[in-house]
Amino acid sequence: RRLRMLLITGSMRRGLCERSSFFAIWIMKTSVVAIRDIIPPPQREAFNDVYIAYELMDTDLHQIIRSNQALSEEHCQYFLYQILRGLKYIHSANVLHRDLKPSNLLLNANCDLKICDFGLARVTSETDFMTEYVVTRWYRAPELLLNSSDYTTAIDVWSVG
Repeated sequence: RRLRMLLITGSMRRGLCERSSFFAIWIMKTSVVAIRDIIPPPQREAFNDVYIAYELMDTDLHQIIRSNQALSEEHCQYFLYQILRGLKYIHSANVLHRDLKPSNLLLNANCDLKICDFGLARVTSETDFMTEYVVTRWYRAPELLLNSSDYTTAIDVWSVG
């Protein structure tokens, strides 16, 4: 199996326990990049980094768009279907991705699309403060442009288009 390694630095460690919902969504094999292994630190006292190995995909949608490769209407429909299906699973686990963009949509040679990069993801909460400075500018929903900290899963749907 081919794997890709992801390093989660100490800054993410703080919220790792409350992010248990994220691991629930990675169990789904459809439209969300699969975690193959989590490599714990050798000593708990020196816990600064966590390595996550996930499935390796061939490219991302950003590279396909930049390559000027012709995409048929059927390709676009199939990609959109997979993105929305992945969002359905993510949102059903009460998680906001908060950074959907073409470079976070991985593809393989079979046109299978997987959502990746959950670095800005958060569990939805009505009581916790939500940062308004999320999502790459070009894909940012109007409520985020207006600096609202009260937003919903709709921001991910807006990013899709």
